Amino acid sequence: MNNKEFIAAVAEKMNLSKSDTTALLETTVSILRSKIASDNAVSIHGFGTLDLRKKEERVSVHPSTQIRTLIPPKLVVGFKQSSVLKSKINPLKS
Repeated sequence: MNNKEFIAAVAEKMNLSKSDTTALLETTVSILRSKIASDNAVSIHGFGTLDLRKKEERVSVHPSTQIRTLIPPKLVVGFKQSSVLKSKINPLKS
């Protein structure tokens, strides 16, 4: 599902115009971006938690040339799914 399809689905489900839905989505993403960038975890009930994680520096080896390269540390966004989402993806078998 791409951005346009997502906006159309939300607009249809909520009986909103596509322009209102686009503004809502842009505002939501902007808030998520700013909160995560300021090192705050964002928890969405029934979906999961987004947070900022630090990846340590590491050495990478090119498979064909065996040249080693140092990859510097960086910050990445991590996601931990909620138990509700996990049970929807992997339902228990009776």
